[in-house]
Amino acid sequence: MSDEGKLADTPQIPALDLFSLRGQVALVTGGSRGIGAAMTIALAQAGADVVSAQRDTSNTSTRDAIRALGRKCEIIGCDLTDKESVKTVVQRAVDAMGNIDILINCGGMLKRQDTVDITSADWNEVIDTNLTALFTICQEAGKHMIPRRRGKIINVSSLNAFIGGARVIHYTAAKTAVMGLTKALSNEWAKYNIHVNAIAPGSIATDINTEARKDPAFVKNRLVGTPGNRWGAPEDFAGPAVFLASAASNYVSGETLVVDGGALGKGPI
Repeated sequence: MSDEGKLADTPQIPALDLFSLRGQVALVTGGSRGIGAAMTIALAQAGADVVSAQRDTSNTSTRDAIRALGRKCEIIGCDLTDKESVKTVVQRAVDAMGNIDILINCGGMLKRQDTVDITSADWNEVIDTNLTALFTICQEAGKHMIPRRRGKIINVSSLNAFIGGARVIHYTAAKTAVMGLTKALSNEWAKYNIHVNAIAPGSIATDINTEARKDPAFVKNRLVGTPGNRWGAPEDFAGPAVFLASAASNYVSGETLVVDGGALGKGPI
C-alpha cells in the first residue's frame, strides 16, 4: 500500500474540537484566586459557563473576567470548614445553572508547623478543609452526575503527596488521601461515564506560600529541585484543566497529573 493509501485510511480526528467545553457547566471551589482562578477562567475560555464557589464572595475578579468573555458566571458562598455550606454547594450550583458537567475541587489550605506543635484543632482543620470537604462535594456531585451518566471531576492534590514535604504533615496526609480517593472514585464511577482525575501542583507562586517565598533558602531549594528552574504560575494549570475537563481526556481516569516543572522526575540531587 502506498503512503497515500495509508494516510487515507487514517481516521480524521477533530483534535481541537475535543477541547471544547461549549454548552457545559462547571463548578469550581477556590476559583477566586491563584490556581483556581486560572483554571476557572480557562474553562470559560473553552466555552463553559461557571459557578465559582468561594469563601470571599466580595471578590468578583474571576466572575468579571469570565463575563467579559461572554460566558455566564455566578458566585456562591462556600466555607470549606462549614459542613452545611459544603453539603449544599452542589445543589446551590445546580439551582443557579441547571446542572453540573464538570467539578474542580481546588479550594484548600496549608499550615506550616512542626509536627510536635500540631494540635488536634490544627489537624482537624487541615484535614477537614483539604480532604473531608472535597469528599463531600464529590459525593454530592455524584448524585447529579450518575443519573445523567456523564461528568468530569478534577481534584487538586499536591507534589507533597509524592515527596512528603516538611512541616506540613497534615497537609501531606490530606493531599495523599486525595490521590487515593481519586482512584477509588474512578473505579466506582467509570461505569457511569464519570471521569475522575487529579492535578498535583509543584512549586507554584501563589498566596498560599507568600510568606515562605520571603525566605531565600526556601526559594533556592525549590529552584534547585526544579529542572524548569522557575516557580510555576497559576496560568500553567489552564491547559491541564481544560484537557481533563474535556472530551480530549475521555480515556483518562484515576490519574494524577503532576504539574511541577519536572521536579518529581528529577528526584534527589
